[in-house]
Amino acid sequence: MLDGTILNHEINMKTYGLIGYPLSHSFSKNFFTKKFEIEKINARYINIEIENLNLFKKFIIKNNLSGVNVTSPFKSKIINYLDFIEDSAKKIGAINTIKIVDDKLYGYNTDIIGFEKSILPLLDNRKYALIIGNGGASKAIQFVLNKLKINLKIVSRNSCFDYSDINEEFINTVDIIINTTPLGTYPKINTAPDLPYSLLNSKHLLFDLVYNPKLSLFLKKGIKQNSMVKNGLEMLHIQADESWKIWNSNKINL
Repeated sequence: MLDGTILNHEINMKTYGLIGYPLSHSFSKNFFTKKFEIEKINARYINIEIENLNLFKKFIIKNNLSGVNVTSPFKSKIINYLDFIEDSAKKIGAINTIKIVDDKLYGYNTDIIGFEKSILPLLDNRKYALIIGNGGASKAIQFVLNKLKINLKIVSRNSCFDYSDINEEFINTVDIIINTTPLGTYPKINTAPDLPYSLLNSKHLLFDLVYNPKLSLFLKKGIKQNSMVKNGLEMLHIQADESWKIWNSNKINL
């Protein structure tokens, strides 16, 4: 796909897109297509489903794309292909938004703003978090929690802290649990992080970056224990709006 040209360009129509794999159930295309229709914006948004990044830059420039979002599994890998990276994104080591100006690619991370604005109203006095997963999305979550001075622990397939370490004593020390993995995403809705859910209670806040389905198995298990829950849909709306602001700004803030 990436060695070709997008067909049927309309005059003065800007093209934006999403890079990732797979993209069959992606949020961004529907969000921006609806936005363009409602606001009568002469633009379109396409899915660019690829398995590697070798030709993506050439494809973007050849097809004169104005902006690109980046999703799994490329949020960290794509950094090596960019010309400039915004400071926060550089610290995180992950980007989800690319602005293209004069064939130069500028990387940003709007997940930061999306997550912070989404979780802030729910925090109360919660100060201890468990983050499930350590990929590109997780890095943005870690950045925000550090900024908010919330203690955090990360569990993943490659972490020193293992799922077997999540016992009753540990669960009693945390009050926020955040799933940054794809577990529970449609169509594999019967999967969830391997946690001792019976130990949860009303003090716990479960935040799932998964948004399809609206209530993942992870969140359903939390509700059963009277925990507060929230999915990633609002975070996605906020980060998408922030991407749009970056693409349409006359400034390049790095």
